[in-house]
Amino acid sequence: MHPELPVSKLVGIWVRVSTEDQARGESSEHHEKRARIYAEMKGWHVAEVYRLEAVSGKAVMGHPEAKRMLADVRAGHITGLVFSKLARLARNTRELLDFSEMFRACGADLVSLQEAIDTSSPAGRLFFTMIAAMAQWEREEIAERVQASVPIRAKLGKPTGGAAPFGYRWRDKRLEPDPKEAPVRALLHELFAEHRRKKTVARILNERGYRTRSGSRFSDTTITRLLLDSTAKGVHLANYTRSNDRTKSWDLKPESEWVHSPVEAIVSGDLWDTCERIVVAQREGMKPAAKRAVHLFAGFAFCECGPKMYVRANSPKYVCEKCRNKMPIGDLEAVYREQLHHFLISPDEIDAHDAAAVEAMREKENLIANAEAELRRIESEDESVFQLYLAKELSKEDFGRRHRPLSERRTQIENELPRLQAELDILRIGTFSRREALGEARNLTDRWSDLPLQEKRQIVEAITDRIVIGKEDVEITLLHLPSGSDSQKATQPQGFMAATSCTLAG
Repeated sequence: MHPELPVSKLVGIWVRVSTEDQARGESSEHHEKRARIYAEMKGWHVAEVYRLEAVSGKAVMGHPEAKRMLADVRAGHITGLVFSKLARLARNTRELLDFSEMFRACGADLVSLQEAIDTSSPAGRLFFTMIAAMAQWEREEIAERVQASVPIRAKLGKPTGGAAPFGYRWRDKRLEPDPKEAPVRALLHELFAEHRRKKTVARILNERGYRTRSGSRFSDTTITRLLLDSTAKGVHLANYTRSNDRTKSWDLKPESEWVHSPVEAIVSGDLWDTCERIVVAQREGMKPAAKRAVHLFAGFAFCECGPKMYVRANSPKYVCEKCRNKMPIGDLEAVYREQLHHFLISPDEIDAHDAAAVEAMREKENLIANAEAELRRIESEDESVFQLYLAKELSKEDFGRRHRPLSERRTQIENELPRLQAELDILRIGTFSRREALGEARNLTDRWSDLPLQEKRQIVEAITDRIVIGKEDVEITLLHLPSGSDSQKATQPQGFMAATSCTLAG
């Protein structure tokens, strides 16, 4: 596989249709098709589908499918969840806040098609900000009450709200070794003292069939955390961190507030100290890992012969693997910046852009309304034919002759409706995201060179459809521009920027 090819985003589809929804004629298949088509149009891969048939939205967090979905998010198996509307995810406000907080903490996205929320886009990320603000008051309300009780409970050796460390369990409000996990925790230390490699320890444990408490495979990160947890040698540390809502992280409290509680040890103090010294020494000698290069137009740059173009390792150019067409990274960014400048400073083009987007959505809405009306007409006509058959006014052959084309037409429309709705979802979410990006970028060309790569990339994702690089020119297509207008595609000579660079260098 090409080293620069981006991995397709892995998403899950959430399908929940209650008994009342089913009575109104809503099918889980329709919602799934709509979400699948949206994911397909975004270039995402659907890794999982979570189905909650005939389940009320009042409380879904405890449902097995919800637990499976959240486990997949935490494990990174999916990095986004697509559903038809927020009420399908949860009607319980507290659970909706909890879902959102978990996704945000895991760096995963929520995509609600009906409300045009896609947190992978700049505008959609506002949703997470709003949800965080709604949850903030509740956290502050309980924080003061909890904070006062934690040190007292910790000194008494009672649970302080957290789960017991791996290898231990809470029993009668006391921490004690877990009969199943404690031998694994001891083996972990023994293996590390022998091999001195965290990944080796994780591999051996996994190969022998051991798993973490959640059922996941051991990782080097998990091994490190457990090696440095002093509970295993008989000293449980509590009340040493506090949550930081601003940075979404945990901060250390002053050491004077830490509480050390004696517990039954799983490993000897000497073994624990040996492992800790190895970990600390390895950290001190570790060099920062080199960051993998991320290129601004990866996934948007196409060669005129068809395939996408990527920047190979240690290469300064976008390259087509098929025909070997090339373009320097800096030249392509300069061409894009020039076209963006032209687009942003032209009120006529902005108005045309918005008008085209509105018109495209209106056309799609009309198609959906017509399809729904046609579906109702067919259902009514089919019901009339069926009643005639029941009244014996139609023979079996006549009934079949009339019913068959109606049934085929109904199937066609039922298959087409999710596609039309997904196309409308793409337009709506893309339009809102583009407006957000444009609103923040009026002075974009003046500060483009100072923008971090991530912010540039967000702008490219919000308003760019594709960039076609030819031997002689570059064609940039921005989203929703009027078809057939001069502003839809911007063409620049491929060699223009390179020639300018040569002149400036000389």
